[in-house]
Amino acid sequence: MSPSPVSSTPILRTVLVWSGSVTAILAVIGAVIGYLVAGTDGLWSALAGVLVAAVFLGITAASILIANRWYGNELYVPVFFGIVMGGWILKFVVFIVILFVLRGQPWIEPTVFFLALVASVLASLAIDVVVMLRMRVPHVSDVQLPTDPEAGDRRDGEADAH
Repeated sequence: MSPSPVSSTPILRTVLVWSGSVTAILAVIGAVIGYLVAGTDGLWSALAGVLVAAVFLGITAASILIANRWYGNELYVPVFFGIVMGGWILKFVVFIVILFVLRGQPWIEPTVFFLALVASVLASLAIDVVVMLRMRVPHVSDVQLPTDPEAGDRRDGEADAH
């Protein structure tokens, strides 16, 4: 497969790779701390919090990467927004379902779950910032300028004078 000409693709791939690594680290740390604080229930609560955050934060990046595959197609814009908005709607529905399912579970320690969720979201935001700061993307990207000045769209009346 040829590399995508969309400048956001390498950024989003890097974010997903780093997020996967940090999620694994947070899962181990959260499980240990959760177990020490609240026993087995704390362990499972921390793992659930980290997993929920990872899934939700990964859906957006993954949906944009999937949508970028249509770059260059005449239907790119509607397909892109359809896939991304579909991902957001999916996240909303899944979030509501997860809240209803986990709300009454006896093995959920709410404080541990909440802190693991917040720690995962903050880690994801930090990853996004670091990746964006380290990537070298020009201010004007995904645009090709004409190489011949005469090939461009002339609006100053010179083209009509010839």
